[in-house]
Amino acid sequence: MEKIVLTNFQSPGDVVMLTAAVRDLHKCYPNRFVTDVRTGSPELWEHNPYLTPLDPSDPEVRVVECHYPLIQFSNQRPVHFLQGFIEFLNEQLGLEIELTAFQGDIHLSEAEIMMPSLVKEITGQDLPFWIVVAGGKFDYTIKWWHFRRWQAVVDRLQGRVLFVQVGAKQHYHPALEGALDVRGKTTLRELIRLVYHAQGVLCPVSLVMHLAAAVECKPGQPGRRPSVIVAGGREPPNWEAYPDHHFIHTIGMLPCCEQGGCWRSRSVPLGDGDAKDQPNQLCVDVVANLPRCMHLITPAEVVQRIELCNRDPPLSGPSKEQAVGLARLLSRRPSPAGVIKGSRVRGVGRKATLETKS
Repeated sequence: MEKIVLTNFQSPGDVVMLTAAVRDLHKCYPNRFVTDVRTGSPELWEHNPYLTPLDPSDPEVRVVECHYPLIQFSNQRPVHFLQGFIEFLNEQLGLEIELTAFQGDIHLSEAEIMMPSLVKEITGQDLPFWIVVAGGKFDYTIKWWHFRRWQAVVDRLQGRVLFVQVGAKQHYHPALEGALDVRGKTTLRELIRLVYHAQGVLCPVSLVMHLAAAVECKPGQPGRRPSVIVAGGREPPNWEAYPDHHFIHTIGMLPCCEQGGCWRSRSVPLGDGDAKDQPNQLCVDVVANLPRCMHLITPAEVVQRIELCNRDPPLSGPSKEQAVGLARLLSRRPSPAGVIKGSRVRGVGRKATLETKS
């Protein structure tokens, strides 16, 4: 059998796409390959049945640095991110791998499945919840929706949806009042387990969006996990969206994304020396320092999409008894993690002129 080590050190969301390629390599060519990986997110590969430890220095092992050049055709061809690494491997290895499932391939152990949800660990109650991501990385600030809009969604669904806010410490995730705050408190495996227990996901285009599709659903829940994605006009929906996702986009609505996603990086320059501050990487249509494509998406529309995801059964929050203890937790003011004040993102050491009006 051929021995291959696949490498990729991009963001975790990209690595989730690689998990699908490894799965489909083995499904389409069973017993032909022995595979191992080297990526920046090894937690995504835990319990993966398709991996065998290999030594990249072994002369019998071929090391393949994986890319997805297919993204260059995402505005012209009906292709999805999941197909990116697959097409690359087909070209590199002379194969005809086909996508076998419309999702990444993340595995949980039996022990992880049997563990209580993080929400139950915190509250002592097995409460239904949605995950919310209300921020993002500094390299692609064009993906950000304003934090007051995320807050408006949480406020309008208070008592009907318990939101659990996640986000990495090194990224921009301002605190949402009324949400259960676990920002910076989860490992990647704990985040995967949180997704497993979640009723739904609310986020911009991000890792959590891809995990929402890739992680199996808890028994007793519908077979697919509903997700509402605030996407705007950066990425074409065919490249990012999953069949059961409410992917709120503006492709075709504005001149800058009339023919597809703009693929730009930032709404305003951050002055951090990154090439993403260059004019060809900046949004060309900004409203109050928010990309117009994101400005057009309103909290009311997002709330409506979440309500549509929960029509049968309808949205229902915790019982009166459950709400008593939960209210105490949610009334504790969350610690700031990138709180906006004026034109500076506080607490993260980077300058950024951001929208100050909702």
